Amino acid sequence: MDFMETTTTHNPDAAASQERHDLGGRIVRSEGVRGGKPRIAGHRITVSDIAVWHERMAMSPDEIVSEHPGILLSDVYAALAYYHDNRGDVDREIRESEESIHHIRAGAPSLLDELRSGKADVTNNPVSPR
Repeated sequence: MDFMETTTTHNPDAAASQERHDLGGRIVRSEGVRGGKPRIAGHRITVSDIAVWHERMAMSPDEIVSEHPGILLSDVYAALAYYHDNRGDVDREIRESEESIHHIRAGAPSLLDELRSGKADVTNNPVSPR
């Protein structure tokens, strides 16, 4: 269910010339900002960020605001309302992001994994002790 309407933004600093607004303008989509994902207006925090923090990490709306003081409590509730109205789409977006991260990690082992396996080259590592 997508009830976003398209409006033109007059902000010259905006990454895109069009934003799609919902829930009183609190949730927007902008091409070129966070991949066009729905986010809190004026911020890079997406609805999926809020959903993960609240649903999976069991953070309360107050805790989310305290961790991200630039957003308002009403912004968090707007993001949660959008999430519940569009749960299937947002959950799919979260899954796709997780799959992308997994794919990237699978192709590039961490330094810790390389150290454990003895494959890491620490001779030119500026962080290694000398």
